Amino acid sequence: MVKNKIWLRGKIVLESEAMVNILSPTSQFGLNVFEGIRCYWSYDKKNLYAICLNEHIDRLFESCKLIGIQPPYTKGKVIDYFKQIVIANNYKSDVAVRVTIFGDGIGSWHSTENFDMFIAPIEKQRTDINNLIGKTACISSWQRINDNIMPPRAKIGANYMNSRYAYLQAKRDGYDLPIFLGTDGKVAESSGACLFIVKKGKLITPETTSSILESITRNIIVEFAKIKGIEVEERKVDRTELYLADELFLAGTAAEITPITSVDKFNINNGNIGKITYELYKEYLDFVSGANKAFGHYLTKIIGR
Repeated sequence: MVKNKIWLRGKIVLESEAMVNILSPTSQFGLNVFEGIRCYWSYDKKNLYAICLNEHIDRLFESCKLIGIQPPYTKGKVIDYFKQIVIANNYKSDVAVRVTIFGDGIGSWHSTENFDMFIAPIEKQRTDINNLIGKTACISSWQRINDNIMPPRAKIGANYMNSRYAYLQAKRDGYDLPIFLGTDGKVAESSGACLFIVKKGKLITPETTSSILESITRNIIVEFAKIKGIEVEERKVDRTELYLADELFLAGTAAEITPITSVDKFNINNGNIGKITYELYKEYLDFVSGANKAFGHYLTKIIGR
């Protein structure tokens, strides 16, 4: 059994002791809001940095508002508890942390009371930039949820069943991952990550009204690109633009930067990872390790001097 420690209902407990009622709304209906937050270890400075911690907790509270949950703790307390549990595990490596506010006790999908929180860190190493692997993708037959059905800008556990349908279909059909279209037939995102096209030196990404999560990593990539002098266009995207892209990649907290080298068996960049994709991922790794001073305001030091 993993010896990870978890913050749950005001206490630090072993992962093996962290229990939730099987009749709780979170167990039965996926009634929870969550954030996945990465912490990166700086091997030269011996520091552990949480990435965009404030931005993630702000989005957590916005998800609470949309789904009708009264947060059981203030933003300041959530950040304090986050730091406590990461420090308690004494990590000296990269970490992924799940912060979840969930429907607790016995209840139903319409419950508005009895919510609590857990914070669960696990070791998760960054992708090795020297061993980036291009992924194959397909356009899913499943449509992306939208603002009038299950708003994707709310990061709710139940929303991810939409991604499950598409992901499992993609795997059955021999692809690594799916790409969603919205109800308007325009490109939305992948399962759990937003999407970027490189075309003639320009970076193109679907706008936030294209049935996507308002991605924090997406915003960082856009900032990187503008500083590097890369033109960025946020707009509606047609599926055929993916087939004709010079480069294509996903971005997200879990995905980091994930190159896509074919869509529906149309090769992108002759099946190779593109130069701009590689450069942006190098910028990203410099950022998360604290080497990029211009983006230091997005880092929260958890461990170190």
